[in-house]
Amino acid sequence: MTPSSTLTAVDPRTGEPGESRPATPIAAIDSLAAAAAAAFADPALRDVARRAHALRDVAARLRADGERLRARFQAESGLPAGRAAGELERTSGQLEAFADVIEAGDQLEAIIDRADPQAVPIPRPDLRRMLVPIGPVAVFGASNFPFAFGVAGGDVAAALAAGCPVLVKGHPSQPGVNALVAEHVAAGIASAGLPSATFALVQGGSAELGAALVQAEPVRAVAFTGSTAGGRALFDVAARRPLPIPVYAEMGSVNPIVVTAGAIAARGDAIAASLVTAVTGAAGQLCTKPGVVLVPAGAEGDAWCADVAERLAASEPLVMLNERMRDALATQLEQLARQGGVRADGAAPRPRGPGFRLSAAAYQVAASQLARREELREERFGPFVLLARYGSDEELLATIASFDGQLATGLHADAATERELAARVADALAGRCGRLVFDGFPTGVAVSWAMQHGGPYPATTAPGETSVGMTATRRFLRPVCWQDAPQALLPPPLRDANPAGIWRRVDGRLTRDGI
Repeated sequence: MTPSSTLTAVDPRTGEPGESRPATPIAAIDSLAAAAAAAFADPALRDVARRAHALRDVAARLRADGERLRARFQAESGLPAGRAAGELERTSGQLEAFADVIEAGDQLEAIIDRADPQAVPIPRPDLRRMLVPIGPVAVFGASNFPFAFGVAGGDVAAALAAGCPVLVKGHPSQPGVNALVAEHVAAGIASAGLPSATFALVQGGSAELGAALVQAEPVRAVAFTGSTAGGRALFDVAARRPLPIPVYAEMGSVNPIVVTAGAIAARGDAIAASLVTAVTGAAGQLCTKPGVVLVPAGAEGDAWCADVAERLAASEPLVMLNERMRDALATQLEQLARQGGVRADGAAPRPRGPGFRLSAAAYQVAASQLARREELREERFGPFVLLARYGSDEELLATIASFDGQLATGLHADAATERELAARVADALAGRCGRLVFDGFPTGVAVSWAMQHGGPYPATTAPGETSVGMTATRRFLRPVCWQDAPQALLPPPLRDANPAGIWRRVDGRLTRDGI
């Protein structure tokens, strides 16, 4: 094989090469997509029991192979053992949670409006609506979550739960993890009696391979987690197709956090400690890392910022996911230090060995400068935080208004003394994000029904959707309405008898009763 036909992992902790795996030829994409289309047409994929069985079986296989998977995870990501264990359990748990969702029929959003001859201005026909799967889905795995946003991650689980075949492109930094997890997904699908082409792994690092996956005619949607440049590139490719398709891209976010004077006075030490944990955890390589913190000007704010900077400087150099990410952040911070009005709190971070290590850093800037200069509001992926100092409530609110869409924002305020200010700031922050966190930091993302992991552009390309939580299936479903259909021709969830006993909205009222 030529070098271009293989992917070789590099251990970020040492810089040493690791396992190699074959790359997928671009010429193979069309046949993989055609097979996925054939799988979508197979009635077996409409069988909820089979899909639920597959999801649970994959979860069980991942847990059973935990020792081998966790070791490979660490060797290809550099993330610590605790993170490997927690992420593997999250991945297994969300597979099982989606199995529960589809067994209950909750993803269908079944609605029935019975015929009403007396309705005005015209009689109403019998209308029955529910969500149906859209077809094969292309998923792009993320380097910073090799399990949870990888080959068996949330996007893949949501698509399979919805009844869509998946072509998943594993992240090229982790070819061994991708291959091991893919074996378990394929085995779980086989054990459920689903078509083998319900799932396929694509390996490779070229932009051409990713574009070919998005351009494959049978593909009906794309899910992506990564950079703004990468997500926007795929979005543009999808828009240029003869049949454009949606791209659900989760992209860049600086997740601005507001800390008020009252919060510093009441619990400044605890907030500083939590911020440092949020900035250094996973070497700051989280899409929800707080990249900008708005801090009041003045002596109390000065002392608080100095405390944060000292804590960051005292931390050990952190292992980043790969050499490219480490070098990119180091270059960004060198450029930032040369910007007028910006100063580093402490020594400038420099790449260190062994492996791909970088020290954590805090910089400071006036909030007024942050508001005026878009380049200061860009995401810098890694162990870094920009502390922006505001001198008045009006300056704070104007700075918040300057931000584009974010995945998350946060507010630390003193409810007893700053109630009016907190309400104004919370309203401004909510207008910029998909999730607003109070008295905390957004780095933990719970897999639940209420979770919203999305936000206005450029945080995502689809602000009405989420990539985490039980409603994530909606991205891979579309509504169909049956009008005056005979009972025998209706999907079972819309028939009068409600054979599975799912929740439905009948004539505006939620019920599990039959009609």
